[in-house]
Amino acid sequence: MVATETKVTEATPTSKAASKKLRDRNQILLARLGWRFTTPSLLVVGLVTIFPISFSVILSLSNVTLSGNGFSLGGFTFNNFSILIHSSEWRYALAFTIFYTIVSVLVEVILGTMIALLMERLSGGRGPMMALLLLPWSIITVISAELWQYIFQGSYGVMQQIFSAVGLGKPVFLGSPTPAIISMMIADIWKTTPFVAVIVLAGLVMLPGDVFEAAAVDGCSGWVMFWKITFPLLRPTIAIAVLFRILQAFGIFDLPFVLTGGGPGTSTTSLAILGYKAMFQNLQFGPGSAVAVSATGLVLIGCLSFLKVFKSQVNSGE
Repeated sequence: MVATETKVTEATPTSKAASKKLRDRNQILLARLGWRFTTPSLLVVGLVTIFPISFSVILSLSNVTLSGNGFSLGGFTFNNFSILIHSSEWRYALAFTIFYTIVSVLVEVILGTMIALLMERLSGGRGPMMALLLLPWSIITVISAELWQYIFQGSYGVMQQIFSAVGLGKPVFLGSPTPAIISMMIADIWKTTPFVAVIVLAGLVMLPGDVFEAAAVDGCSGWVMFWKITFPLLRPTIAIAVLFRILQAFGIFDLPFVLTGGGPGTSTTSLAILGYKAMFQNLQFGPGSAVAVSATGLVLIGCLSFLKVFKSQVNSGE
């Protein structure tokens, strides 16, 4: 009996090593299988994303010469970025894009959070309300811009009719710089606020209910609960929504292209619109690529800075 127990005890380390070796082998096989399945999609992502970005960087750092057969790359240069730095159009487009991103994202986060808090309290009918809420977000931006262009149209637009009916005259919405900027922000906020609301609502549903029950027992008001419990717990979710919206808003192209065409003048010209005009209207491939590369670099720096600040705040809160 004792000898049998000794054999079992002596065999145990060997069996553990064998099982660990088998698990490691299975993990390697699963990893290889995963790479085989994801390789086609990674190749497509590289083809449609990494290659255009890399080629844009090459164009921005080259002397691009146009000819009847296309264009050729002359050599390495920083002249394209020098043109941007000394260009008043690029500086205005940069300032406008940053201002537009900050204001629109801030308003969308505030409104989206309020809508999410309201929907989270609904005991019934949340499904139809979600479908109704996502309706603006589901509309293609080009179609949405066409609808808002009809609303803000100067002679027969819906807003003109409403303002005339209440005796406020006929204001110009898309023909003046400041009203055009505000009109574009309204159209963007109307479309993308549901996106923020859905993300925040998903975060609200996942919050632990016992924390709020304990706070209610302690006599905390709703306002105190929001700022002391709800908002701190929602910060990761809100950060995700803000990050996605910064990426989208900073690269805004289709909405101003259809709604205002970048005008009046250059008042609603974003960096994306400026790069499009430089490359495809003026055929300035070097400066146009430099605009695209500068926008990409600024977005990357902004997102990394945002994530670093957010991570430090979360760690300090813990």
